[in-house]
Amino acid sequence: MSKEAFLSAATTALTLLRDPAVAAEWEKPSALAEFRVAGLAGHLAYQVLVVPEVLALPPATEERIPLSEHYARAAWIDSGLDSEINSGIRAGGDQIAADGPSALADQVEAAIATITPQLADPTPRNVRMRLWGPWSLSIEDLLTTRTMELVVHSDDLAVSVGVPTPEFTPETTQLVLNLLIPLATRRHGPLPIIRALTRTERTPTTIAAF
Repeated sequence: MSKEAFLSAATTALTLLRDPAVAAEWEKPSALAEFRVAGLAGHLAYQVLVVPEVLALPPATEERIPLSEHYARAAWIDSGLDSEINSGIRAGGDQIAADGPSALADQVEAAIATITPQLADPTPRNVRMRLWGPWSLSIEDLLTTRTMELVVHSDDLAVSVGVPTPEFTPETTQLVLNLLIPLATRRHGPLPIIRALTRTERTPTTIAAF
């Protein structure tokens, strides 16, 4: 399901990137601290653009770990806003978006066209992104991480430019929830999650997964 969910989310994100409101607000601050709309759009696009880059590499030989361990090792999660890794993420978004909104959307559209037939291959393979440490994920788990990023940052971008957040398919949304709820539970413990979902009078301040 992760392959289909990813391609669906990528197509939805592409529609948002082509929204005239994105181009109109391109140089303005986004809803995320220190991110311009342009950089946020670039970061959103990266979630698609990185996949053909990864698929072009030989299958990874590093240890394959589960998603829970991948996020336990991820350096950016507990890094501050001005940390080297988060500053690098913002700079990367700006760089990807440097040629403007139309060119960025065209790159995403081309990437989707490239990877759609590649993802139809059922052969299992392990992959890794160059920014990770010395470990790999299954292709399905990698796509799950990118799908989550697409859904979360599409909301960020839509809020930033004043348009409705795109609606994703139920399958895509469920995939993202299946990832985020265990991560939030690991971070806060089960009781705050249960209270947030069932008791408005005892809702915690946050149950954010990151």
